[in-house]
Amino acid sequence: MKKLFSIVTLLVLLTSCNNNTEDFNNNEDASYNVPAETLFTNSQLELVNQMTTPSVNLNPFRFFSQYWAQTTYNDESRYRLTTRKVSDNHWDALYRNVLGNLESAKDVITTESASVEQQNKLAIIEILQVYTFQILVDTYGDIPYTDALTLPAIKLPRYDDDATIYPKLITRLDAAIANLDDTEGSFITGDVLFNGDVQKWKLFANTLKLKLGINLSDFDPALAQSTVEAAYAAGVILTNTQNATFNYPAAAPNYNPIYGDLEASNRNDFVAANTLVNVMNTLDDPRRAVYFNDVDDSGIYIGGIYGAANNDFTAFSQIGDKFRAADLPAELFEATEVNFYLAEAAARGFNVGNTAEYYYNNAIRSSFEYWGVAGVDAYLLKPEVAYTTATGTWQQKIGTQAWIALFNRGFESWNFYRRLDFPTLVAPANAVAAANGQVPTRLTYPSTERTVNGENYQAAVTAMGEDRLRGNVFWDVN
Repeated sequence: MKKLFSIVTLLVLLTSCNNNTEDFNNNEDASYNVPAETLFTNSQLELVNQMTTPSVNLNPFRFFSQYWAQTTYNDESRYRLTTRKVSDNHWDALYRNVLGNLESAKDVITTESASVEQQNKLAIIEILQVYTFQILVDTYGDIPYTDALTLPAIKLPRYDDDATIYPKLITRLDAAIANLDDTEGSFITGDVLFNGDVQKWKLFANTLKLKLGINLSDFDPALAQSTVEAAYAAGVILTNTQNATFNYPAAAPNYNPIYGDLEASNRNDFVAANTLVNVMNTLDDPRRAVYFNDVDDSGIYIGGIYGAANNDFTAFSQIGDKFRAADLPAELFEATEVNFYLAEAAARGFNVGNTAEYYYNNAIRSSFEYWGVAGVDAYLLKPEVAYTTATGTWQQKIGTQAWIALFNRGFESWNFYRRLDFPTLVAPANAVAAANGQVPTRLTYPSTERTVNGENYQAAVTAMGEDRLRGNVFWDVN
């Protein structure tokens, strides 16, 4: 191995390595011989944790989407992210803990005998790296890409133009898909998502391709259409049985991080935000009973004031009991999200086999099914919900319902909001100056990049125009 990265042990899933040898640790500068399966498992765990956690130190996207309000400390609802170095932590989690471990897993696998199984393993790692790089582009804009993961050769990586990265990711993804042979196996152990099932990884990869294409829609419509249509034709996730689900064990330390913040910490920091609660109240949305707890068993849902300090924990609807389960699964892709992508694709005139209304309805149905909520037929008949009668453009209809449905997918909801400009979210009056009085559309670069990689950081800032929360990634052209 060329690199040493932090390894978090997933007790019941990892195969531990044996260091009980006479020459153990003789060379203090050498990295340990960690199995590729261990590195791959840890990469999946770190990726899912980072995208799932509600920790104010790590993941602000539930606040950007105005799903949660805060009770005592309201920094994140006001978009003050520098105190806890949120941007640094998000960057480090994805570059070091996910991409770094995946690259190290590649190094190990390339030492194995050449086989179809080895080829499948490397293709699967490529797919997960593409998924992670997309998150980084969607978060920051220009990022290190070409020079990334090149230690020790390049210690201070240059930043690539974000608009040039997406086509490269599509090319990498196409190559990885072509290298997947579902007549043979891959990871026998270590793959927590799909247990080495190559066909499921193909479905995941094509769904990722669909997502890349959708994000390109306003920037490069021709590439978007060809990418989306090719992904759809090859097969994408359409039902909840196909979701890319990470099943957390209920035992510490690897329980769902939402449980860690809502229950294990014994803190009362969060309530449901009035922004979402008010809309769902207007629609009499049955999912409220899952998303939130009613106030004093009254059947009434009241959201805390988004951005305000001192929201009384007991006076407002708290986050629902389902989210307080230690083993609540997390998703990297789910049918609800993908059906909304297809609804959007159809509304843009892309050939995806059916109408925008069809996929819009399927997305809402899959959301109700996922959360175990009855009453979807009646909900879809509401004039305020029905695709043909709901208020506004297709962007408003899809954007609003995707926002409601993706309550536990803060980052993906934020992407819908930025791409479609709906729902209309208003920054609190006390938002920090870096947000320019608006909901953030990117994260600023980590402080460590300014101090350690200053020349390349400054070049990126010049290219982006500024390093503020209110700056657009390349595909957010509106």
